[in-house]
Amino acid sequence: MLGGMADWFRRLFDFLGLFPRDAKICFLGLDNAGKTTLLHMLKEGRVSVNKPTLYPQNEELMIHNIRFRTFDLGGHETARRIWKDYYATVNGLIFIVDAADRTRFVEAREELHMLLEEPSLHDVPIAVLGNKIDIAVAASEDELRHSLGLPHHMTCGKGIADGTGKHARLVEVFMCSVVKRMGYAEAFEWLSRCAV
Repeated sequence: MLGGMADWFRRLFDFLGLFPRDAKICFLGLDNAGKTTLLHMLKEGRVSVNKPTLYPQNEELMIHNIRFRTFDLGGHETARRIWKDYYATVNGLIFIVDAADRTRFVEAREELHMLLEEPSLHDVPIAVLGNKIDIAVAASEDELRHSLGLPHHMTCGKGIADGTGKHARLVEVFMCSVVKRMGYAEAFEWLSRCAV
């Protein structure tokens, strides 16, 4: 009874925006996918030219009354070795794929499926962002899903209201263009409903 009342008050306070919630998310994906660009866009509201991420970057962001502590871990092969050191205690993952670079889809699929098979991430929502859709040769959502091995029936649905799909894996694909400020807001809205 008291637990139900506490949950009701928390939902009410969250709805009214009175108390921010905290969440930890990691930005993962291959190098040059747009992880650092997205992080800077969220933090500063502008696109910046970034060097490849050599060391983990940590930022704190407020999105939809949730304080996200974000980690941009880099995507080059050496950096991928330390991903597991950071994602053990996350509330959500953003996995970014360069939708215009088909030559790396197989590599992205392998990395994504290693994450999906990781037992410690079984209950962690993963938003897969197909970035760079502003480039004319970018893959469609269906092509990207097929290339990554994420057909529609294997993802949980963008309309999920909360984490009630206990048996479904919380994975969803969102097509976006960070530089054009399109599509990634929906991914964060979805994560904010699933992650905490």
